[in-house]
Amino acid sequence: MNRVRPRPGRRSRTALLTALALVITFFMAACGGGPPPAPKAEDLDALYQEAKGEGEVIWFAPKPEAQMRPAIDAFEKKYPGIEVKYTNKKAPDLVTQLNVEQAADRVSFDVSNAGGLTVLPSQDMAAKVNWADYEVPSEQIFADDFVYVWAVPKVWAYNTEAVPESEAPASWQDLLGPRWDGGKLSVESRGSFMTVWAQDPSRGTDAGLDYASRLSKARPHYTENTTQSHTNIVSGQTPVGTDLINLVLEARAKGAPVAVAPVGPTNANKGYLFVPEGAPHPAGGRLLTAFLASEEGQAALVDTYNSVIPTKTDCTNADTNPVIGALCDAGVEWFSESDIEQYKKFSAFFPKVEEALGTDVN
Repeated sequence: MNRVRPRPGRRSRTALLTALALVITFFMAACGGGPPPAPKAEDLDALYQEAKGEGEVIWFAPKPEAQMRPAIDAFEKKYPGIEVKYTNKKAPDLVTQLNVEQAADRVSFDVSNAGGLTVLPSQDMAAKVNWADYEVPSEQIFADDFVYVWAVPKVWAYNTEAVPESEAPASWQDLLGPRWDGGKLSVESRGSFMTVWAQDPSRGTDAGLDYASRLSKARPHYTENTTQSHTNIVSGQTPVGTDLINLVLEARAKGAPVAVAPVGPTNANKGYLFVPEGAPHPAGGRLLTAFLASEEGQAALVDTYNSVIPTKTDCTNADTNPVIGALCDAGVEWFSESDIEQYKKFSAFFPKVEEALGTDVN
């Protein structure tokens, strides 16, 4: 069976990052000092004045900077005197780094990202913010201190040069057909593409584990993450695989032979921003987060396939939002997270999915 050993690699990197962060943390702690006080501003105008005094805001998120650049430019134009310093960093690494830095009262960034399995560990790290004071829409405030700013729908995609549209898999059941046996499916080994089985009332986790077990018998080509699976599909190494619609749309815009397969329903994973407790520029962190949640910030994000979409299938804005449009054109229904209890359910579900897929080998 084609099994990967993803966990040791991830653990090794995490252990190394933690060790390095500890060394840095102890060094910084020896220098003394502590985190700056929380802003006193109770509205956006006052918040801007405090943020302008800070002069910069440091933003870490798991997105290429090119995708965030339109929003960064729009923010800096609206709020002159504040420079955004952006770093593309994976969410699990953010959790590790922030945990160590907060222990030493030396947090190095102002805006962090949470989504999927990083939501629960990020809860205790987030500063307490009344986001309504800064005009964040109530439907985008999650678990009090998180702000919903974009969705990352998980899809099945196919290489259009290898698979004609008429022969693309059209359902979860189709993927179990003999045509895709023997490494023809590129599958993200952590099982996050199975999230919808824990969300859709008509499916359920037991049925999801049974499906994952049957999928494993097709001997798919496992990848450590979805980005690697996407690369395999675009290159033609595997004709079909798990993907993110944001990556599919970006690749298609550059002429790559990739399209969304009409396999559904699926999960439209919500991405949240939060300001870490102890952030060095707390006013700037709040101002940038509020801006990205606003209509102006969303307008800057939507063209790079990063924006808020409805929690459940709704094609109303299919003509103006390319992510919604692509899902609706392919006939893919979706579910997104609606409460913190669902994230607790995911934490229990995903390890079992890995076991069913056979990717939990130690």
